[in-house]
Amino acid sequence: MKQGTSLKTETTIIRRKRIVTLDELAMSLHCSKRTVQRRLTQLKIIRSYNRNGQYYTLEEVPRFDTNGLWQCRGTYFSRFGNLTRTFVQLVRASKAGLTSHEAGDLMRLRPSSFLWNLHDHSEIKRKKHQGRYVYLSVESACQAKQLQNRLAMRQAQRLPSDFEAIAILVERIK
Repeated sequence: MKQGTSLKTETTIIRRKRIVTLDELAMSLHCSKRTVQRRLTQLKIIRSYNRNGQYYTLEEVPRFDTNGLWQCRGTYFSRFGNLTRTFVQLVRASKAGLTSHEAGDLMRLRPSSFLWNLHDHSEIKRKKHQGRYVYLSVESACQAKQLQNRLAMRQAQRLPSDFEAIAILVERIK
């Protein structure tokens, strides 16, 4: 098979299936996974940020949402690349930083599966804010604005004080 022909065949397969693994491409093209990897370097592809990055798609296939994320059959892709770059970009773009719960909801992953190795990343800052860790931009002006917005959010959803919470519980128990 000619090199140009195989690339055309690979792009056709990926377009048709939308997402593929190396194994699927190797079986379809009757060649080794290493050969497929070499050929994929010549294409504009994106790897999934979940499922151990084992799924691939062409750059032209995804229709990214406003956060730069796209999902296909439970597999997630990002216009920013891998999981780390995606998380860093989402933190930078957030108006009020991200808690682990917010990040997990946004990226549709369990936070414990990816945050454990990002707490001291050089491009983001993790700060304890009102009893919770919040991931913020490392840029000081942006970080200050994010903290200000987080405080405003917190005040808008003010929780009862300890005294008020106890009074509420006592009423409920009665």
